[in-house]
Amino acid sequence: MTADTSLLHDLPAHTVRRAVVSAMANNVYLITSKTTGAQILIDAADDLPAINALLQDAANDADVPALLAMIATTHQHWDHVRALSALCAQTGVATAAGEDDIAGIAEQAGVSTDLALVHGGTLSVAGIELKTVHLRGHTPGSIAYVLAPAADVSAIIFSGDSLFPGGVGNTQEDPARFTALMNDVEERLFNVYSDDSLVLPGHGDGTTLGTERPSLQQWRERGW
Repeated sequence: MTADTSLLHDLPAHTVRRAVVSAMANNVYLITSKTTGAQILIDAADDLPAINALLQDAANDADVPALLAMIATTHQHWDHVRALSALCAQTGVATAAGEDDIAGIAEQAGVSTDLALVHGGTLSVAGIELKTVHLRGHTPGSIAYVLAPAADVSAIIFSGDSLFPGGVGNTQEDPARFTALMNDVEERLFNVYSDDSLVLPGHGDGTTLGTERPSLQQWRERGW
């Protein structure tokens, strides 16, 4: 599958690009600070050459030379970490993930995580600050990363596989996991961020909280 390194959002202070990789159409996101050139890559899912093309396409997005500063992982599932080891070896940059998924990432990717993330924290590099939102259910330590709203700029939620257009992520038909995920998504995303907040999931196209909000009760009733 040929990677699509689209410029999704050209914001006043940041750009957000995406590469779509592998037969599973995983999204790899890259945030670049226009002022500092620092970058955070979210989910080194697969295909190191495609990720390198993504980095190259973003090289001129800043006023100064761009440089990858952090690799953040949304969750431990193998399809989201297949290029993590190779990208870490190539760049030597620090890694971050939810603390309850760190052991799983080490098992799947053979990579240790430098920063253990928890709910209500921040992940920061020069010029980029992401809020960390723990969403339990798809995996124990799934983290959504939120580029917080600024003047005239909506929040951008990188939701991993916890929230998609049309529903929450797979919880393996486990009622307890489904309820936990629904509760977290509703309480920690829908009850905190406005309807114009953008949702960029781990696969497929994005949506907004406002588009999905009317369906929350329907999702609960159907159980997936």
